[in-house]
Amino acid sequence: MALAGCIGGDGDDDDGDELIDPSDYDYEREEPDDEEAARQSTIEYTQELERDEDFDPIHSNDAYSVQVSNLVFDGLYEWDDGLGLEPKVATDMPDVERDGTRYLYEINEGIEFHNGEELTASDVAHSFMAFQEEDSVNLAQYEMVDSAEVIDDYQVQVDLAYPYGPWELQTMAISVVPESERESESDREEFNTNPVGSGPFVFSDFEFNEYVTLERNEDYWDEPQPYLQEITFVDNVDAASRIGEIRAGDTDAIADVPNDDWSELEDDDGIRVHISESPSYMHLTFNCRDDAPTSDPDVRRGICHTFSMTDFVESRLPNVAQPLSAPIPPITNEQWDFPLDDWQEEYYPGYDPDQAEELLNGAVDDDWSPTIVAPGDHRGDLAERIVTRLNEIGYDGAQAETLDFGTLLDRTVYNEEPSPDDFQAYLLGWTGGPDPDAYLYNLYHESQTGINQAHFYEGSDSFHDDIAEARELADQEERYALYEGVMVEILEELPSLPAYSFHNTMASRDYVKDLHAHPMVQQNPRVVSEYGNVWTDN
Repeated sequence: MALAGCIGGDGDDDDGDELIDPSDYDYEREEPDDEEAARQSTIEYTQELERDEDFDPIHSNDAYSVQVSNLVFDGLYEWDDGLGLEPKVATDMPDVERDGTRYLYEINEGIEFHNGEELTASDVAHSFMAFQEEDSVNLAQYEMVDSAEVIDDYQVQVDLAYPYGPWELQTMAISVVPESERESESDREEFNTNPVGSGPFVFSDFEFNEYVTLERNEDYWDEPQPYLQEITFVDNVDAASRIGEIRAGDTDAIADVPNDDWSELEDDDGIRVHISESPSYMHLTFNCRDDAPTSDPDVRRGICHTFSMTDFVESRLPNVAQPLSAPIPPITNEQWDFPLDDWQEEYYPGYDPDQAEELLNGAVDDDWSPTIVAPGDHRGDLAERIVTRLNEIGYDGAQAETLDFGTLLDRTVYNEEPSPDDFQAYLLGWTGGPDPDAYLYNLYHESQTGINQAHFYEGSDSFHDDIAEARELADQEERYALYEGVMVEILEELPSLPAYSFHNTMASRDYVKDLHAHPMVQQNPRVVSEYGNVWTDN
């Protein structure tokens, strides 16, 4: 995963450090000398668990729950060590018919769910259709599915309502759930916290907001067989506490290494740090409703000129993030080759306090007091940075407000009638994948207001139509042309400002072997795959 060059600002309001290169932490496969001893391994993995754990892949919408469920379920396809898909339950890539709207899948015979029932085409068809039938929060990812029909026990036909561009790049990586375990609504509710899959691990024990324990599936159908006998995910929302635990040896591995602790852990002989560039997208998004001052693009531009995103990342997050200059991360752009460097030079608003004052003068009242809301992490630090710069040019009433994640979503995304006092801007993040649709549709299309975003940006006459049309085309060149116009408009009009891409990081004790950070945060810790099979040597 090469780190693409990205600037994001042209000022120097703070001294910065050189960004870390994730490729420096790409480890070779480590094989145990004693395979039987390796198969006795257990690890404890400490991370933040979401407040509303939901391990049913049809309804799970947070990365941490999906990290657990990905070890319990097999996908029709799965990610390789990057952002490419490989067959898993499917035997091969699909046959494509009817101008890219019909996909024929053949699946492996003899796969068993943890309840002993065979996985068949009926389960695959159910997995595709359940998003619509159960009105899943993830519906936008599968609303183009018109039908999924069983041809025989091991063949399923999926018909799309239109050629969906990201289908073969991303959408086929669907977790296969057992239809029989989800027959009624009460069954589905039970399934959320007691899931049954066909994956390498079996759900063993669960305590809400405390831990989840998975045990090895001794009858797993695929290779490699996992070495780990057991893995326990332990909830710890406090980053300092997680760092203390890994340094003391009280846990075997942790998620999300804070930037300020990176060098200390890297220099610790008993600890290894792991990093991968990711398709994450942090964004500063504005309230564009007509009654909000930030509905004026000059006000949005003025705010963005008060600070340098590059300097924030290089001074605050040099080990764990890279600044952005477009509404997609560089790792996504590796498959598209949009001119990100040119866009940065031509459109991205760099640090220019004089320009900021000129744009804001007269556009807002002298006593203007905007509120920027953010989670209480690095995004909260960025909100404080922006507010400090606004204070410096005379807007003393500007304030940053840090909120817990649920309250923040209620104030912004789920707020149907926000007032300017609720927020002028908010900071959130999104993890997509190899296709721009994952970002542009979910975060900018009008249909997703109140679901995934809250900027209320009306856009040009073609803005929303182009986003919708691009996802309904199979030809990448046609999609490229539409996306190019959409992203340039975002950079010019700034309904939101691309901020930075946060790398996926972990730390482990040195006896934890063959652990690798994956680009997709939902895949971490990926403890068994073609390129890594975690075990312990202690």
